[in-house]
Amino acid sequence: MLRSTWTTGRRGALLGASAAVVCATLTACGGGDSGGGYVAVGPPRPSTTPVQPTGSVTLVPLDTPKSPHPTGTSAPARSPSPSEGAKSGRSSTHSPSPTPTAVPTKAPVTPAALSWGAPVRAATDHRWCEDVTLSFHNSGGTAVRSGTVSFGTHIIGALGIDWATIDSTEQLPVPIAPGAREQKTWTVCVDAWRVPLGMHIETRDVSVQWK
Repeated sequence: MLRSTWTTGRRGALLGASAAVVCATLTACGGGDSGGGYVAVGPPRPSTTPVQPTGSVTLVPLDTPKSPHPTGTSAPARSPSPSEGAKSGRSSTHSPSPTPTAVPTKAPVTPAALSWGAPVRAATDHRWCEDVTLSFHNSGGTAVRSGTVSFGTHIIGALGIDWATIDSTEQLPVPIAPGAREQKTWTVCVDAWRVPLGMHIETRDVSVQWK
């Protein structure tokens, strides 16, 4: 007697159909002689068609590894703690080094240094007077605020004899600034009786005092 094995689903149907084909081919399945024939039936050939599930199916997604940080963002920077800064020898804050400021040096102030040239003489309408011009130059670092000019006027006779020298004093043309040049003309005179007819005067000597 053959035992029937039932397999539910699509696979069972395929197995049953395979067994029927084998029985029909051998003409000995389930009938025939009185003694009853038996045919050995081997295991069915596995089907290459995928078997679909017959019950309800629940799809469970596979777990994906989580990124430690959200995509597209970077981890926030962490400021070192005071203890970490002390170990590393660096401070957590960096301030720019101050730019050295140049200190201007004050030039020393030099006193006034006044110089003058030789007197330039010019005759006038009176033989006892003449125009005397002097040029001054202050090469110092301070202005000339005050001063005087002393003239020595010589009385010269008809034969060229120097009979006398008469002194007179005039004021400087102040102020004379540092580095400045000044020029001044004075009319220098002596007493008329000192210069008789045929005599004249020559202002040769000049001395200057300033402060």
